[in-house]
Amino acid sequence: MLVPLLAFALMVLFGFGLFKGGDALPSALLYKPVPEFSLPPVLGREEGLSTQDLIGHVSLVNVFASWCVPCRAEHPLFMDLAATGEVPLYGINYKDPPEQARAWLDELGDPYARIGADVSGRAGIEWGVYGVPETYVISPDGTIAYRHVGPITRTILQDTLLPIVRGLRIQFSQESKP
Repeated sequence: MLVPLLAFALMVLFGFGLFKGGDALPSALLYKPVPEFSLPPVLGREEGLSTQDLIGHVSLVNVFASWCVPCRAEHPLFMDLAATGEVPLYGINYKDPPEQARAWLDELGDPYARIGADVSGRAGIEWGVYGVPETYVISPDGTIAYRHVGPITRTILQDTLLPIVRGLRIQFSQESKP
């Protein structure tokens, strides 16, 4: 009689965990400096991506892969964002065969100011990536200000990411005034 009771209790706890709301995943790097990394460019591109590229301005970093269906779904939003010039978007191409990454960008367009090829996945580990896509807001001092796990929707972009970007710009412009 005890075994079925324990099994039921575990199922209730599991169900609560699945449906309690809040899909935020913790990040040990939130409000800490971007990890030191230096990635070569994606095949067919000239510039890779490193820690130093993210210092001195507010930016977004998107971790993506050609084999990632949600990455394909969010990509048109990033193309639109790049066209506005509001915030630089950088890419980390995660565990992608070089030819597939190149073909994907050639087909869908390249919204990224710079893209680093993380073929081994090592940079992703250093960033604490759970899976793709993931998008980070980086403050001008090189710290991770926000992390979003999963695909970006227009609502998330307009109601979460861009307000954070704008707030960081204001904050850092006021801090730099004498």
